[in-house]
Amino acid sequence: MLTRTPSVVAQVFLLLSIVLVIAIAVIQINQQQVLSPGLKYGIVLDAGSSRTTVYVYEWPAEKENNTGVVSQTFKCNVKGPGISSYGSSPGALAKPLDDCLNKVKERIPVHLHKNTSVYLGATAGMRLLRLQNESAANEVLASIQSYFRAQPFEFRGAQIITGPEEGVYGWITANYLMGNFLERNLWRTWVHPYRKETMGALDLGGASTQISFIPEDPEEHLNSTLQVKLYGYNYNVYTHSYQCYGRDEAEKRLLALLHQKSKASANVDNPCYPQNYNTALMMKDFFGSLCTQSLRPANYYPNQLVNFHGTGDPGLCQEMVSLLFNLTACRDKEDCPFNGIHQPKVKGNFVAFSGFYYTINALNLSGQFSLDDFNSSMWFFCSQSWAQLQFMLPKFEEKYARSYCFSANFIYYLLVHGYNFNAETWPQIHFQKEVGNSSIAWSLGYMLSLTNMIPAEGKLIQLPLKPSLFAGLLVFLTATALLCLLFLVYLCVVSHQRKDVPRVEHVFIPE
Repeated sequence: MLTRTPSVVAQVFLLLSIVLVIAIAVIQINQQQVLSPGLKYGIVLDAGSSRTTVYVYEWPAEKENNTGVVSQTFKCNVKGPGISSYGSSPGALAKPLDDCLNKVKERIPVHLHKNTSVYLGATAGMRLLRLQNESAANEVLASIQSYFRAQPFEFRGAQIITGPEEGVYGWITANYLMGNFLERNLWRTWVHPYRKETMGALDLGGASTQISFIPEDPEEHLNSTLQVKLYGYNYNVYTHSYQCYGRDEAEKRLLALLHQKSKASANVDNPCYPQNYNTALMMKDFFGSLCTQSLRPANYYPNQLVNFHGTGDPGLCQEMVSLLFNLTACRDKEDCPFNGIHQPKVKGNFVAFSGFYYTINALNLSGQFSLDDFNSSMWFFCSQSWAQLQFMLPKFEEKYARSYCFSANFIYYLLVHGYNFNAETWPQIHFQKEVGNSSIAWSLGYMLSLTNMIPAEGKLIQLPLKPSLFAGLLVFLTATALLCLLFLVYLCVVSHQRKDVPRVEHVFIPE
């Protein structure tokens, strides 16, 4: 009885130890958690011709097919004009940037500041300044470099991006936000949309405008397309950037033309300004640009005032705007809308953002609408007096309000006579500013492109038990099992010996 009890106890402990070893091993393997390595942040400064905008983006540190799933988390408009306006005083750039950068520091966790990359991309305003005065452009960029060296972030440089880059990055942004590259399926994982068409992108800035889309037959236009690779797929995108066809530079060209055609150089009628609107501009305000240099008069005095009087004449305004486009350069050329530039026929849906959106919004239009609706709204708007206009606009700022009529006519001529949209294809244009909480701007496409180059971090594995505890339990339970096994073997031997002793004694008993 005494031998049997320890044997049963040892067997129970042996079985229990084996079961526990197996159970702990199974739990450790199957219940391990794959943790995301967290978020990465990136900051892009969109240094446009009229202003600078700071965007903060975030994405998971592990990446989807080598490109981060990026989202915009913060946006801040820097006070003051674009950086190209600081050509004569680059040192004055720091103060306007401080306000936005201080807000950015609050948005990004402090421990991630040193690993957060900052990029500044300058567009057409700086492209023009570099052509006009390269040393001034370099001083502006050097001033920015100096400013960011004192910031806690990892500054990756300030560069002037090309027109085609600006166009392609805008196209990437638009299609990314529309879900044309990735979408979440029922299992909440990112997948490539099945047979989903991409959209074209129309961007109207202050100094340039861009058109980007995938042509009907990209193979026929290989010489005029750029290859973009995102999320494991290749896209051949046609893109072109028209320098001096941004809204601000185009209006300077109009004012220069009106001055050239006016009999009285000190007093000029402007059919695109509202009726009874009067303003005085210095000659350098419109003749000082590289885009109007060829129209500059012989007696050019930069600080001389010119009085412009608004006549609110929609027909004459459209006639004057048409002179900004060189349509004769494309005579007898196929796929050549204006300025002698090759462009495939527009195809599919387009999204028009930046200056396109703001002008359409001023006309009290939004989203999609017919070309007839646009023309009637434009004609009505351009026929208003300055006094009436102040009650029509939801947000009234003089420098924008006086120019919306010109902007509308310029957009009409650019889209219809420039890019060859017509009454049938016009409704395929979606005029919008943002998708969800993200702005449609080239900066997001730029960040997406850069995440191809930013290394991904490996996933972290969290186990239910700490490795040291797991190892300790395994050693303890294995040792217990072995001891139990040895004890059972010992009991077995002892029991066997006790059975043999009586038999031996019986054999040697004398008679």
